[in-house]
Amino acid sequence: MEERPRAVLLKFPGTNCDEETARALEVVGFSTEIVPISALTTEALDGVKLVMLSGGFSYGDYVMSGRLARLVTEQKIDGALKEFRDNGGYLLGICNGFQILTQLGLLPEGSLVENTSGRFQCQWVKMKKQADCPFLTLLPDEFELPMAHAEGRLVTMTAEDAEKYRENGAAAVTYNEDVNGSFEHIAGLQDETGRVFGMMPHPERFLYREDHYDPDWENPAGSDEEKWGSGYYLFRSLYESVTSSN
Repeated sequence: MEERPRAVLLKFPGTNCDEETARALEVVGFSTEIVPISALTTEALDGVKLVMLSGGFSYGDYVMSGRLARLVTEQKIDGALKEFRDNGGYLLGICNGFQILTQLGLLPEGSLVENTSGRFQCQWVKMKKQADCPFLTLLPDEFELPMAHAEGRLVTMTAEDAEKYRENGAAAVTYNEDVNGSFEHIAGLQDETGRVFGMMPHPERFLYREDHYDPDWENPAGSDEEKWGSGYYLFRSLYESVTSSN
């Protein structure tokens, strides 16, 4: 039996989507291990293909979302995640994980701040692929996922910076409309290697067709793929990218 690629999911106090995300990764072919930040060492990354930062509220989001997680991660393993990326590793951050990746400087410069609505928003959103991205290859050009965040508005130093992200492919996925005030409707960013990706909506919450709010939802992939939701294709895209790069 072919050995499954290993994924490590970092767990901070307040992370609450790690088990659902681990289950999604295992469904598409990864083996997973949830590692509490207190137990994290550089050795824990040996032989790992994916480092996953799941959604939740690390450290209660008390000092800007993701900031305390960044400080503790740097204290534990310093620049090991950048070295992991440079050695061919993949990193995925969802919601709070996206916030942490931006704080760590592993994604193009930007901040995730309070929604323009001034409140927590939990809703389904439609999105578009804007660039080639190893995490999105099996998804259709337009797809739908649920989001749930209070600080998910992507802002950059200037509006022109966000426009450049759209032009150069860093803004890999956007919302179809303005849902939270994000510059250029950006829902997710990738780095220049394509191996680091962060997004606010939650693919692990739409793994199966039955997760969709509409009982009549039809999979664009056709009847042969009727079982799966859009989130499955994101994680499967990642799995195929990881295994093809071995």
